[in-house]
Amino acid sequence: MNFPIGKYRFLFCMLCFIISRTGIFKLDHLMPTIHTTDQLGTALRIARKQLGLTQPQLALAAGVGTRFIVDLESGKPTVRLEHVLRVIDALGGELQLGGLPEAAHEDGAGQAAAATEGADHDA
Repeated sequence: MNFPIGKYRFLFCMLCFIISRTGIFKLDHLMPTIHTTDQLGTALRIARKQLGLTQPQLALAAGVGTRFIVDLESGKPTVRLEHVLRVIDALGGELQLGGLPEAAHEDGAGQAAAATEGADHDA
């Protein structure tokens, strides 16, 4: 959707953000399955364009450089995961892992155990 006045575009983006965060509409069947960095870049480019954002605008919103957005959208395989997560968040999305054992979905207890195990291996 392309609104002629910037404030309406902002309101539309905020509405989409609220809907995505509250789960009012479940669109799981529309979520793409990502297997490659090219597929991730394409999915994020499509989302950015659907929100009417330019690459510099998205970079500013995510706190990354415009070059990072260009690299990410072109499927560069060596981008920083932390920055990818910022971009996904800025677009109003979230990262979901499917097909993993249930233990991977635990909250604080699973994370604390993983951190402890990591400390043992590093010593």
